[in-house]
Amino acid sequence: MRKRRGFTLIELLVVIAIIALLMAIMMPALQRVKGQAQAVACLARLKEWGLLFKLYTDDNNGYFNRREQQLWMSAMRPYYNNEPDMLLCPTATRLMRDFSDWGTFKAASLEGDVFSYGINSWVNNNAGDRGARPVEWFWKRVNNNTTVAPDRTFIGKPVSTNTIPVFGDSTWYDAWVRDTDTPALTMDAFGIGNKGVNDEMNHFCVNRHDGFIGLLFMDWSARRVGLKELWTLKWHRAFNTSGVWTTAGGVLADDWPLWLRRFKDY
Repeated sequence: MRKRRGFTLIELLVVIAIIALLMAIMMPALQRVKGQAQAVACLARLKEWGLLFKLYTDDNNGYFNRREQQLWMSAMRPYYNNEPDMLLCPTATRLMRDFSDWGTFKAASLEGDVFSYGINSWVNNNAGDRGARPVEWFWKRVNNNTTVAPDRTFIGKPVSTNTIPVFGDSTWYDAWVRDTDTPALTMDAFGIGNKGVNDEMNHFCVNRHDGFIGLLFMDWSARRVGLKELWTLKWHRAFNTSGVWTTAGGVLADDWPLWLRRFKDY
């Protein structure tokens, strides 16, 4: 009887090497598919938030939350039934543990809530000026889509509500975005948490979905927005959508930090 021959060590090593090579080839593709699926899930979640914000504003005569009284997580809690997953983009579910652990794909925490979405604070129903933030710049309610001049004089020119951001991918629960905000020098330089009052666009300008973030707009539509496109949206009533960081305002490709240069210009 012929003796049965098994695998030699060399043959086994060759098989392992082939499997490792195939895995190395497949992993980037699998990661891309996973990222695309998470981006789709993020937009689906933001569309759910659109319904929740509509219900909230319908119940409050069209007005958004008054930030001085409650943060959005608390004000909206009865509408999302305190479901913790609703506060998180599927790409950013891991909680930042300390300041050496932060990054664009981490979640932040405040007052017991863990979140990776944030609100455009200019939609809030503020009763008066908030420091150097004029009350006239706030949208306050969903049927207010007219603009004002930076010096607070009334213009009354309407803008499309699908250009007014309400809520989306962020590294903090809110941000007071200005058209003069400067992009961070590196992708994670701005970080997570309260960073004061300067350059808060960087809470939203994070590479969470391969050059895009998900945003909910005041017409309750949700879509992907390019990172450089953020400077062209109407964040507050006096926001200059042709500011220094837009192609209309004269920004050049080399003006952007290195990590942003490969993304589409707007």
